Amino acid sequence: MRISRSSRWSTAVGVLFCAVVMVMLPDVSAKRFIVGGNMGWTSNVNYTLWAGNQTFYLGDWLYFVYDRNQNDVLEVNKTNYETCNAEHPLHNYTTGAGRDVVPLNVTRDYYFISSKGFCYGGMKLHVHVINLPPPQAATVKSHSSRFTAVKNQLFISLVVAVAAIWDT
Repeated sequence: MRISRSSRWSTAVGVLFCAVVMVMLPDVSAKRFIVGGNMGWTSNVNYTLWAGNQTFYLGDWLYFVYDRNQNDVLEVNKTNYETCNAEHPLHNYTTGAGRDVVPLNVTRDYYFISSKGFCYGGMKLHVHVINLPPPQAATVKSHSSRFTAVKNQLFISLVVAVAAIWDT
């Protein structure tokens, strides 16, 4: 099958456009945090230490994984967080499946507890959500993220595809 010259040009332009768009995409995206890491939302986990090792940005998600028969996820205010008072939660994220997602869609402090008595043993979480940092100017030697590596691989693949189409 012979491809016409105008068809090759339009394909090449389309592929080049896609490549430019891919290169221009920002390197930052929302992240889903499994609360407590491999341990999940359970007793005997230091959630203060866990949260202290994370940076939470606007648009990220908290993913609570727990035994639905023993725990729940309540968002409370700071005072109720400090006293483990679950009487007037701001929000009950417990869906009954033991797999609950909380969108961090406002820059503020979030406070979560389990109301089943484990809060007194430390089953509570405080996260501070901040805005994404502004994009940094390109530097001579920058650390490449996984997303940047994927973009570079896609760009190279697109260039090879254009060359292959052009050659036929």
